Amino acid sequence: MKPTKILIIMGSSNSHGNTRKIVDAIITKTNADFIDLNTYKVSYFDYEHGNKADDFVKIATQMVQYEQIIFATPIYWYAMSAQLKTFFDRMTDLLTIHKPLGRQLRKGKKMFLIACSSDSVEYEGFIMPFKNTAEYLGMEYGGHLHGWVTADVIPSEVLGKIDLFCEQFI
Repeated sequence: MKPTKILIIMGSSNSHGNTRKIVDAIITKTNADFIDLNTYKVSYFDYEHGNKADDFVKIATQMVQYEQIIFATPIYWYAMSAQLKTFFDRMTDLLTIHKPLGRQLRKGKKMFLIACSSDSVEYEGFIMPFKNTAEYLGMEYGGHLHGWVTADVIPSEVLGKIDLFCEQFI
């Protein structure tokens, strides 16, 4: 069976927090597959490549099976989560010791971003690492969704943004 064409990879300290609420709304509309980085062991980047026994290659092997990859993260101190940053750092392995795997990202893959914060404020520079990483890996950057959750509910303004974001996957 051919896998779904959309994969969401979420890095968050809270697997069931506000970012997950937004991710679940998108999964409902797109039938995307989902990876929670908290359920895997991904070690920090190591110049000597002594961390080959972790799950990074397993996740990257899944990732290249999809046409569209959405990274989801809460905004922590004006940046992506530590879990997602560690994963992004490890993508260096796709350019060094796992080049054949990394080259598969150049085959028409698109990268997207879901960012969740406590309010509607978008921070200058937040999406730059995502855009630049997509370009560096030979992927196309497809855009982002900035959302928030208020009193445990996704506000109607964000639901509208989710609908617009999901239209590009239909």
